[in-house]
Amino acid sequence: MEVHFGSENLLILNVILAFMMFGVSLSLTGDDFRRVVRRPDAPIVGLLAQFVLLPAATCLTTWWFEVDAELALGMILVASCPGGSFSNIMTWLGRGNVAVSVSMTAVSSLAAMVMTPFNFSLYGWINPHTRPILTDIQLDSLEILMLVVLVLGLPLVIGMAVGKAFPAFARGAQKPMRYITLLVLLLFVGVAFGNNVDVFLATADRIVGLVVFQNLLALGLGAFAAGFTGLPRADRRAITMEVGIQNSGLGLAILFTFFPDESGMILIAAFWGVWHLVSGLVLAGIWSRRTARREVQAAETAGSTHGNSRGEP
Repeated sequence: MEVHFGSENLLILNVILAFMMFGVSLSLTGDDFRRVVRRPDAPIVGLLAQFVLLPAATCLTTWWFEVDAELALGMILVASCPGGSFSNIMTWLGRGNVAVSVSMTAVSSLAAMVMTPFNFSLYGWINPHTRPILTDIQLDSLEILMLVVLVLGLPLVIGMAVGKAFPAFARGAQKPMRYITLLVLLLFVGVAFGNNVDVFLATADRIVGLVVFQNLLALGLGAFAAGFTGLPRADRRAITMEVGIQNSGLGLAILFTFFPDESGMILIAAFWGVWHLVSGLVLAGIWSRRTARREVQAAETAGSTHGNSRGEP
């Protein structure tokens, strides 16, 4: 089955990804990276979960359960991508530590220039079921590196420079750009799905279950790593979202550039782009309600204590 996606669509996708990274980086400064150096515990835990635990766990589970090679390689690619910029929004909605989330997005996007092609090549080769696909294509990791630099690294540097030179513009443009690019990406993915609905329906019984499972695995690994190291609740939420919200758009860009005929891989990454927003919003809503209840209980307790201290009944 062939996925209908032309070169002009690939260009549009790359531009959307670049603008998303540009919007995120408008608020970034050197202090954000210095904060990571001063307090590296949360970012390090997040990066280890992102670039070590998730790719390794994905490789092992797809190998153990003998997932179809094409679908398994798509899952490995998604697991090799950095956290998506939507994780910042989800962290904010879920009352997590947004500063940690933004710092992790920036650092993971820079690390992805090396780690994404490295992990994809490594774990795609380790899994004996996916190894033949990589061997047939003779993937050039340097070409993937250049693509990641163009859609993540360069927009990040330009965004930081613009934010420093025009702080008023950066403050006013950052949030609108995030929401606009989110809507444009969702529209783009929706149109792409509409043009390939027959291909998706033919494999939906496998793709939906695999994506939901992998997303739960990613969220679980992020929560486990953050909880195991004893980080504060707000930091744990930021790390969970950062690991669970993958930059599947980058995965799609890589796939359409180097694997245009692998429809299974493409549909895995495309459905990830939709599903992780659903799961992220649900989780953020749960966290937000829990925090609101705690705040109400704390206020009631404080009021009761204050009243008792004044001798009121």
